[in-house]
Amino acid sequence: MNRMQPKLHAVHHVALICSDYEKSKHFYVNILGLEILAENYRAARDSWKLDLALPNGTQVELFSFPKPPARPSQPEACGLRHLAFVVRELDVVVDWLLANHIEVESVRVDEYTHKRFTFFKDPDGLPLELYELPALPQH
Repeated sequence: MNRMQPKLHAVHHVALICSDYEKSKHFYVNILGLEILAENYRAARDSWKLDLALPNGTQVELFSFPKPPARPSQPEACGLRHLAFVVRELDVVVDWLLANHIEVESVRVDEYTHKRFTFFKDPDGLPLELYELPALPQH
């Protein structure tokens, strides 16, 4: 039997758990500009689920749960390291974050791709990256 390796086509969504739903909702919607697709309260779990979208269709699912454990950070734990967002103009986005009192690391250049990037954190300390691609790839 000749089996072909299946193809993965894209990332559909990333799921995040937050400790303060309203604070994280504000951050992802009003600061980062993600579009709300759906918002549902799940009474059986005492949990909100907020479906958000980026312009290319990639989604972020934001969950709230009562008393979630803190995220391991230093030293870095095994698992998801960070979530990276593509931006066209890194300096514009960095200025926007700083104007909204979000701490942003110094901009660096990737030694292999020669692209500019930086990191910042969401309200729960999840590392987020901004990765500059002035000309977005065509699909």
